[in-house]
Amino acid sequence: MANFAKPGGPRFSVDVYQNEYLPEGGREVNAIVTVTAKGGGAPAGPGTSAAVVLMVDCSGSMDYPPTKMRNARDATAAAIDTLRDGVHFGIVDGTHVAREVYPGGGRLAVADATTRAQAKQALRRLRAGGGTAIGTWLRLADRLLAGADVSIRHGILLTDGRNEHESAAELKDTLDACAGRFTCDARGVGTDWEVKEVTGVASALLGTADIVADPARLTEDFTRIMESTMGKEVADVALRVWTPVGTRIKFVKQVAPAVEELTDRRTEAGPRAGDYPTGSWGDESRDYHLCVEVPAAGLGQEMLAARVSLVAAQPDRSVQNLGAQGLVRAVWTDDMAASTSLNSQVAHYTGQAELAQAIQEGLDLRKAGDMDGATAKLGRAVQLAGVSGNADTAKLLAKVVDVVDAPTGTVRLKAKVAEADEMTLETRSTKTVRVKK
Repeated sequence: MANFAKPGGPRFSVDVYQNEYLPEGGREVNAIVTVTAKGGGAPAGPGTSAAVVLMVDCSGSMDYPPTKMRNARDATAAAIDTLRDGVHFGIVDGTHVAREVYPGGGRLAVADATTRAQAKQALRRLRAGGGTAIGTWLRLADRLLAGADVSIRHGILLTDGRNEHESAAELKDTLDACAGRFTCDARGVGTDWEVKEVTGVASALLGTADIVADPARLTEDFTRIMESTMGKEVADVALRVWTPVGTRIKFVKQVAPAVEELTDRRTEAGPRAGDYPTGSWGDESRDYHLCVEVPAAGLGQEMLAARVSLVAAQPDRSVQNLGAQGLVRAVWTDDMAASTSLNSQVAHYTGQAELAQAIQEGLDLRKAGDMDGATAKLGRAVQLAGVSGNADTAKLLAKVVDVVDAPTGTVRLKAKVAEADEMTLETRSTKTVRVKK
């Protein structure tokens, strides 16, 4: 384990959990890399700056029922109250176009008692009407955030409907353009929005996604999001993975607090090294699963399979090495007990990733009318949730299937499932529980 304290920010550490022993001819090395930032999360001083843009869906559907728009205004006002003094912020009204609500003029306000009061006054002018083009909201947020001389750039996006006024390709182009420029938490309110659109926004922009089925819960959720955002102190942190000649990275994925595939997001960082984005950090810990294919070697030989470190992008586009580092090793042995023992951390998170996939596939099959396939996949999900101790996911699954026998994964699909329950399960399917260390 190595650790490093960024001046004025949290201290980073890296721990590697693996079974380093391979049988003769073995070539696949798996490791769980735990990255922890401690000492952050406190109100930032002069050295840390942040900007936040709140994107509020104001399409016509937000008027059904009328309380939904009122709840959205109240939630946004509560989030504004949570802003620290000195944080740059703005509000965007999102329909089939994007419009600046506050402060206007293509700029952001700086939070203090006066600007917070002005922003909350401006919220009263929000009215529902028009369509939905999420990409236009994100592009406006990007322009506003880019104009602020800050280190942390963050968006919060609320929608209640499907992205009907732009194509999927247009939204993807926007997400590709915004990736790495700011992070974004996305929320779907009610049950008339598309789960894969909302989770896709959060995934591409390294934020969180969730459902707020009851609009009355928006204030609580927005406040929690903003509190988390205010705790971020280091932006644009990446896992830098170096591997020796002859090795190949099979995959890199975040596995806690949620499953997030990072393999295809690699950017080259010099000879045999690549960076995998993780977004901004406060006082928190996350786990990553690294799988490396190594060249075959003889019994008794050992090698460094990978070296994992942390780097942070700087405003001048340089990269700061955060110093924290972990080593992944491979040792070939004829001790069958050693080489066949599966590391408990690797086993746990392999199961968690399979759980998320089984839920997604099961719900997709159910929507497609393949009830036998859905039953098999969701039964496997129930089994995995029980084995891993993921009680929250088990409870969500129980609202979609009748559990006959959890240990064997024997279930029956419920004849009637509330739409909110199915969407909650789909939205939260990637959330994981951490292994007890």
